Amino acid sequence: MPFSFALPSVRHLRRAVLACSLLAACAGTLAQNLDEDFDDEEKPWQEIAVQLPPTPQEQNLAEFYLSPNATMKAYVDLNSVSVGTDNVVRYTVVTKTEGGAVNIIYEGMRCETWEKKSYAFGHPDGKWSRSRRDKWQPIRDVGANRVDGALFRDYFCEGKMVADNGRVKSIIERLKTQRYIDPVRR
Repeated sequence: MPFSFALPSVRHLRRAVLACSLLAACAGTLAQNLDEDFDDEEKPWQEIAVQLPPTPQEQNLAEFYLSPNATMKAYVDLNSVSVGTDNVVRYTVVTKTEGGAVNIIYEGMRCETWEKKSYAFGHPDGKWSRSRRDKWQPIRDVGANRVDGALFRDYFCEGKMVADNGRVKSIIERLKTQRYIDPVRR
């Protein structure tokens, strides 16, 4: 029996071309999504715009431990704690010396790079003045008054990540109860 080959109709060819076109479009979209999901190229870090918080109120301050030799007390204004989309923990820290001096600083902390930045200083009249040293600086975890190191290690950062997956409520609760990230370290 001889082999016979029937030519497809125009209608069948149109359907085949349409099916191939749809398949190619779907594959292109899938490939684009996969490229975005597995993008190995690091995007440069960008800091978000910062809004200064209200002046801290005494009832919102949570004291945190510095060291056995600390010469001052340190507090975080619980109402000022936030975690931005840039993964910076922002907070107001208040320090009080035995002699009565009070310092108020609005700061940010980058867990990923072990750095901090001072945005503004608080005044007794409730106003803020912008910091002239508004560059990111390494966190120093030495000395009796180790404010930055205590906040970094004990409350805000786990390794190079913001603690508690950036959940502000959990960070605030840890400050309220003075429950450290790693209680064994103490």
